[in-house]
Amino acid sequence: MTLSCIAAAQDLEPRAYSPSPVGANFLIASYGYQSGNVLFDSAVPITDAEVKLNASAMAYGRTFGVLGRSASVLVALPYVWGEASGQVLEEERSITRSGLADLRMRFAMNIVGGEALTPREFAVRKPATTLGASLTVVAPTGQYDPAKLVNIGSNRWSFKSEVGLSHPIGRWYFELYGGVWLFTDNKNFFGGSLREQKPIATIQTHVSYTVRPRLWVSANATYFTGGRTVINEVINADLQKNSRFGVQASIPVGGRYSVKFSWARGLVTRIGGDFNSFGIAWQYLWFD
Repeated sequence: MTLSCIAAAQDLEPRAYSPSPVGANFLIASYGYQSGNVLFDSAVPITDAEVKLNASAMAYGRTFGVLGRSASVLVALPYVWGEASGQVLEEERSITRSGLADLRMRFAMNIVGGEALTPREFAVRKPATTLGASLTVVAPTGQYDPAKLVNIGSNRWSFKSEVGLSHPIGRWYFELYGGVWLFTDNKNFFGGSLREQKPIATIQTHVSYTVRPRLWVSANATYFTGGRTVINEVINADLQKNSRFGVQASIPVGGRYSVKFSWARGLVTRIGGDFNSFGIAWQYLWFD
């Protein structure tokens, strides 16, 4: 079990493909707390598993133009600490972990709409339908020990390709994303085993309302399926078919700062983390 990746497919990211003016820089400090149950395949001798997980991260993002379209890059380094407990072979066990988690990098670009505009041009544009695409890469930089069953790092690479459609109607903003997570093998899993994981397909939908520029609220939902694991060529019965919903709000604080609040919970969880989540992020914006 990997603490920092157990909710990887559960991301809820409203306005991930909304256009921004080129030359914008973002510095983000965030904190998130998750608590809840972890549901395992019946073949795994772990029951009544619970996790209380804290995660902080520092991130830097920048927007620029590519072939006349708006694009962005974001790099985030998380630090995770938390506790997991449960019944292992009918014996109560608990562990704590803390350390650096896996580095995340994301490149996104508008394909249709979302022209590369200066801040002045962007301010007078008419919002229009956009289609964007992104690639997220998670590098195995997190703390990992193959002698431990529960780790912070995943000891593998992960890749998520995604496309997102956004459509504004007045102050309303409607979004639909579809993506897939792909994973390399962990060749040094617990006890020196080989762990493989099948792809996870995800779909997200978001509806948000803009009160005024940079002040908005959204309702979000996601469904993801797949992710069956294979340990030493033995296929586990841990196919995920899970869904989550949540809300988020972005509030400007002065001309360059904003604060985002988010809350989410599991709707249906078959295998994996059934968490209640709360997050807060502080963002500083400046232009070249």
